[in-house]
Amino acid sequence: MAETAASPTAPQNSADKNLAARVSPAGSLKDAFTAGSLAGTVEIRELPYLTMAGLRADVRSDTAQRLAAVTGGLPAGSGSVVVHGDTAVLWLGPAEFLVVAPTEAHESLGGDLLPALREALGGDAGQVVDLSANRTTFELTGPRARAVLEKGCSLDLHPRVFKAGTAFSTEIANIPAILWKTGEETFRIFPRASFAEFLGRWLLDAMREYASPEVP
Repeated sequence: MAETAASPTAPQNSADKNLAARVSPAGSLKDAFTAGSLAGTVEIRELPYLTMAGLRADVRSDTAQRLAAVTGGLPAGSGSVVVHGDTAVLWLGPAEFLVVAPTEAHESLGGDLLPALREALGGDAGQVVDLSANRTTFELTGPRARAVLEKGCSLDLHPRVFKAGTAFSTEIANIPAILWKTGEETFRIFPRASFAEFLGRWLLDAMREYASPEVP
């Protein structure tokens, strides 16, 4: 009986290899996040590998205008966020910003965002730094999401004060993080990768009380 030739496996391109080699900072908590999430109450997940870039530029300069042309704008003041398509720019300081974009925007996967930002900066004063591996992203959603965060965040998270579409640098459970309120009941948390597992476990613990049938 003639042997059937095995179908050759398509070779991985460089983008596939880069994706396969990545290790999520909170990947070990994936199953715990699924088990600890309570549909309709509070849910948590990690959004790993988002493309992030740190920008520094004098907002009055031509450099800032060129960077803004790439990102769709730069936020004007504390807490403000500019969203253009699937790219967001968060205000971190008078001349400091964090760009957040989808995974595929990274140059290692063929994206052109970082090269375009570097080209816009040119040789002028300022900075464009790839921070994609510096932080991970947690997304906390649901009507109890704010209550969970209030257990360890000193910001006033009441919706009259902390409105959807704003972001601030803060601490959650004594861990430095950026907190972005993306919707009325949705928050994105950006901890540094080295603190991701600790903060992820703290959030799960803070969510646990809402699994009790005694909690309305």
